[in-house]
Amino acid sequence: MSVKIRLQRHGKKGKPFYWVVAADARSKRDGKYLEKIGTYNPNTNPATIDLNLDSAVKWLHNGAQPTDTARAILSYKGALLKHHLDGGIRKGALTQEQADVKLAAWLDAKSGKVDAKKDGLTKAQADVKAKAFKAEQEVNAKRLAAAAQAEADAIAAATPAAEEVTEVEVSTEEAPAAEENNETTEA
Repeated sequence: MSVKIRLQRHGKKGKPFYWVVAADARSKRDGKYLEKIGTYNPNTNPATIDLNLDSAVKWLHNGAQPTDTARAILSYKGALLKHHLDGGIRKGALTQEQADVKLAAWLDAKSGKVDAKKDGLTKAQADVKAKAFKAEQEVNAKRLAAAAQAEADAIAAATPAAEEVTEVEVSTEEAPAAEENNETTEA
């Protein structure tokens, strides 16, 4: 029986979620499996991978062949490196302590890269949000300026009509006063 380390699809349509499993090569994609090794969620950025490293390495030692995607996941999490270092230990090229130090250094570097990517994505998202907020403020300022200008134009248009009305009223009031002055001078 040949064993494959492969992905088993779960989740709903358009939102895949995978289990990383060791399964018989003849079984169906989502069928019977020998052991669940971990999970893979490609919906997040960066993708979320939870993997039991020791279990994956055990299956690799027993001859399980990973599929292309499973190989990429195992490589990303360091299972293939640990399998390689264990081969060096069996041959006598390394000691267990040396292999553990190399694996720990590689995992630290990898986690640093992942954290840098997460920080970069968070910063980029904050920059986009700040840029959108600034653009929205500019649009609001333009809208308020246009409203103030329209209001000023409306007041300016109403003011000359009001001045004409007051001038007419003032001239009619002056005429009777002038007539009274004429009458008083005649008497």
